[in-house]
Amino acid sequence: MRAARWAFVLCCAGAATPLAHAQDAASLRARYGALDGRLVSAEYQRPLYLESTMRPDALSGDIYALFDQPFAIVGPSLKDLDHWCDILILHLNVKGCRVATSRAGKALRVNVGRKFDQPLADTYLFEFQYARESQPDYVQVDLTAPEGPIGTSNYRIILEVVAIDPARSFIHLSYSYDYALPARVAMRGYLATIGRGKVGFSVVETKANGQPVYIDGVRGVVERNTMRYFLAIEAYLGALSAPDKEQLEKRLNGWFTAAERYPAQLHEMDRPEYLSMKRREVQRQQVPVPGRP
Repeated sequence: MRAARWAFVLCCAGAATPLAHAQDAASLRARYGALDGRLVSAEYQRPLYLESTMRPDALSGDIYALFDQPFAIVGPSLKDLDHWCDILILHLNVKGCRVATSRAGKALRVNVGRKFDQPLADTYLFEFQYARESQPDYVQVDLTAPEGPIGTSNYRIILEVVAIDPARSFIHLSYSYDYALPARVAMRGYLATIGRGKVGFSVVETKANGQPVYIDGVRGVVERNTMRYFLAIEAYLGALSAPDKEQLEKRLNGWFTAAERYPAQLHEMDRPEYLSMKRREVQRQQVPVPGRP
């Protein structure tokens, strides 16, 4: 029962041990140069490249994307921990998020749950430690949680941003986690039930009529959620130009509109349901918790 209860967390929580990240501006720019021809894709309707990897004990997803926004806006907006709850709450499965202080330093307490309204007591609470590397033209944010439910560990989200030219920035988002046998069993249960028929973004073959066949299974799960988190970052950045009082609604509508560009992968509910659910969750996370920093 416990494994079944938390199977959704394995499919939705951001996480860790990425196979590679650049760690400096020159390396990330080199990655941009290597991907330049593959960033132009009609499939994604934007300059974006997505890849996923499955190993015997770990899963990872990576998105690389070019933004028509200067690093002077993108870098400072994403490097500070205080902005990350505004980003993460846009994801369907994030039910709450608060900035906290732990023994190790700054952290995010993130509640992950199902794709509908839930009391926080019915969600799983992750505590992500926060670290960052900042250079004049490069930012890296590292969020790590050592433990998760039913045999998962080493949860990590990495975001890197580098200046490409005065008007554009290049972003790399990576997430993954390590998993043991109980998690593999739970994942099989999810894919056999509520996850059945869901697909990711990678095209594994093309039908005779030219229609793509998308990857499914565990890598499909990773790709869907990598994209959901990327769209949250994109929606956050896209709302910065609006007046402060209008930014929340712009973020929520921006995330939903972007997700609906990929209905086969990301459609879960209608816009009014999403907006209503997220407004309540945002309001809930703004209420002070007695005795908690």
